[in-house]
Amino acid sequence: MRQGVVWAALCLWVLVCPLLPVSSRSSRSLVRIGLKKRPLDLNNMRTARIAGMQGKIGGGVMSRYHGLDDPDGEFVSLKNYLDAQYFGEIGIGTPPQNFTVVFDTGSSNLWVPSSKCYFSIACFFHHKYKAKQSSTYSKIGRPGEIHYGSGSISGFFSQDNVEVGSLIVKDQVFIEATREGSLTFALAKFDGIMGLGFQGISVGNATPVWSTMLQQGLLHEELFSFWLNRNPNAEEGGEIVFGGVDKRHYRGKHTFVPVTQAGYWQFEMGDFLIANQTTGICEGGCSAIVDSGTSLIAGPTLVVTQINHAIGAEGIVSMECKEVVSQYGNMMWDLLVSGVLPSKVCSQIGLCMSGPGIRTVVGNEKTTESVDELGDIVFCNACQMIAVWIQSQLKQMKTKDKVLRYVTELCGSLPSPMGESVIDCASVASMPNITFTIGDRAFDLTPDQYILKTGDGSTTVCLSGFTALDVPPPKGPLWILGEIFMGVYHTVFDFGDLKIGFAEAL
Repeated sequence: MRQGVVWAALCLWVLVCPLLPVSSRSSRSLVRIGLKKRPLDLNNMRTARIAGMQGKIGGGVMSRYHGLDDPDGEFVSLKNYLDAQYFGEIGIGTPPQNFTVVFDTGSSNLWVPSSKCYFSIACFFHHKYKAKQSSTYSKIGRPGEIHYGSGSISGFFSQDNVEVGSLIVKDQVFIEATREGSLTFALAKFDGIMGLGFQGISVGNATPVWSTMLQQGLLHEELFSFWLNRNPNAEEGGEIVFGGVDKRHYRGKHTFVPVTQAGYWQFEMGDFLIANQTTGICEGGCSAIVDSGTSLIAGPTLVVTQINHAIGAEGIVSMECKEVVSQYGNMMWDLLVSGVLPSKVCSQIGLCMSGPGIRTVVGNEKTTESVDELGDIVFCNACQMIAVWIQSQLKQMKTKDKVLRYVTELCGSLPSPMGESVIDCASVASMPNITFTIGDRAFDLTPDQYILKTGDGSTTVCLSGFTALDVPPPKGPLWILGEIFMGVYHTVFDFGDLKIGFAEAL
């Protein structure tokens, strides 16, 4: 009888045990944040470029990482997030107010739009934080401003609880944005940014959310990991895991390298190869930053030019220039022959708008434009240049066919201001592998992995995943490894041991 009672009690214990609370230490488990993926399309990249043209600093990759071109410069994130593809959700306040954010390893501040943002268009299209609706809000009020390549956000610091997955991060300092001065943020699919970089690059020296998690003992391990799903048809965009790794997301062991400068997640990279042939640029070592806030891979112009030559890449501006020649070349020729001035041709064919607030010029002079006409500025500028080229050839008494062929060749030489390059989708299979050397191990990218595709069927456009970034010594040469690289290689950010790890993603 006694044995029967004991056995019954044991069975009951086995059944009930999983339902009981665990100890405080074991409760600090993995925290998973599901990521949503937005398809990348050519219009987004064009808009990113246009937003950069509108900004005072410019929209190139260099402007995203302020201070890297200045040996004494501060580490302040200057980025254009319009091409970012992966987003997740957090909550701020009690009860939590939900926001979609970019989890960005290339910056360190948390900011979301404020209910006190009255005069920025971007704030009307996104969720806004309402301090009065939170019982855990604490006022700070100190002003804060973050500059970006195509504008800036500004506002004031506040303090409240932040919900990240199942965790409640108490008394987190963040910025309530009252002004978002950029077309980028108005068009963005996210509300704000949650930086995962180090406190050294945090505006206002605010403690990053990630660091606050560790200070409050919310995680078992001092690391987080990224898995980005590159399958365009999958519902699950990816996952960020705080406090550990998920072995289902990678194959084999991670190759770890030490963090060389605790601002960005920066490390030392070895040689860079194209089709197993060294480029010689990084034989002596190059610095690299892992950045989840950008889609592309950026590197020295000398190497990116070799890559784009090997894969037959063509700048997007070149493509649009050729499109103008193809569709409007004959009409432009006829107008110029009839005596119409080059400065009037493009407005007559409808590619440039004339009127107050718009001034389109050729060359390196500054361009002013109204927001309503930003979408046409690339074609307008191309048309203006083509008109001048045709006019110069007319003076040499050349035939129309020869002139239009010559102008088309000139279009092919135009650099792309934002660095995007178009390639022939039919040639992807014959392109070479690109290899990064990290920790004495080769990390290959196949053409299918470094080429971005947008559109379907006959409208498919293929874009090179590489863009140029030139950083002078001692901080350069420098590579930025964005979502393209992180999608192929599962990435671990180890804060405790200050190292970064890469393994083949599944």
